[in-house]
Amino acid sequence: MAEQIREAPRILRMKQLVDRTGLARSTVYLKISQGEFPKPVQLGSPFCVGWLEHEVTAWIAKQVAHRDQCAA
Repeated sequence: MAEQIREAPRILRMKQLVDRTGLARSTVYLKISQGEFPKPVQLGSPFCVGWLEHEVTAWIAKQVAHRDQCAA
């Protein structure tokens, strides 16, 4: 019987998120408050948060799709 091996979700911390998206920290939180960016996951204390990589990747893909749609 073949077992399915699933990769654990990867969590991005703020520095990785800023590097990946090019957004400033304040812009990330502004977009979250406007409902335009994935919400962070609490990793213990309220001051320790991260973002699920697949949600951030999907957000980036959505931005590219929107750009392409507007350019057409």
